[in-house]
Formats: sequence, C-alpha cells, structure tokens
Amino acid sequence: QVQLVESGGGVVQAGGSLRLSCAASGRTFSMYSMAWFRQAPGKAREFVGRIYWSGGSTYYADSVKGRFTISRDNAKKTMYLQMNNVKPEDTAVYYCAGRLMDNHDYWGQGTQVTVSS
Repeated sequence: QVQLVESGGGVVQAGGSLRLSCAASGRTFSMYSMAWFRQAPGKAREFVGRIYWSGGSTYYADSVKGRFTISRDNAKKTMYLQMNNVKPEDTAVYYCAGRLMDNHDYWGQGTQVTVSS
C-alpha cells in the first residue's frame, strides 16, 4: 500500500506561481513513477506530467510545458509541482498518482487550485 497526500493548493492570480507537494508513505521503495493529473469542473481528468523515480526523467502535457516543473526529493519521498505563469484554465483539482513496479496505481485525495483573472 502507498498513501499519497497533496498539499499547497489555493487561490492564485493569473500570471502568478504556486507549488504543490505530494508526500508518499508506505511501499515507496517500490515506486516506479509519480504523476500529476487535474480535473476541472465538468471535464474529464487529464494528465499534467510525470516523473520517473529512478533517474528523474520528466514528461509534460503540451498545455503546461514550459510553465510547470515536476521534481522530487527522494529522501523526503515527496514530489513537487512548480506552477509558474498560471492561467485561469489551470483551475482544477490537482491529483497526485503513484505507480509501483508491479503496475499498481495509487491516488491522493486532491488539492484545489483556483486561478483568478
């Protein structure tokens, strides 16, 4: 089992910055990758970006490329999402997901990000 807890959401003005955190606990030694997803009201959940735990390679959705950065702290077992130059369309509940080596996926509860124009 893996537990994921997001934090750092809130209200930010368009053009501003926000950093989200996702703290992992449990079977983190088996972590293969972690990712951020988001879901806006009335829309499907969408992929934001992913980081591979070993090596730290990252991949991003085109909608956030160049504005958002994913990083991790292995010692703290925490993943971060640095959001810069945010736009109103970035408003959503942001979810952290973790995938283990055995392909089991785990999800956090989500944290609300609201971008005001």
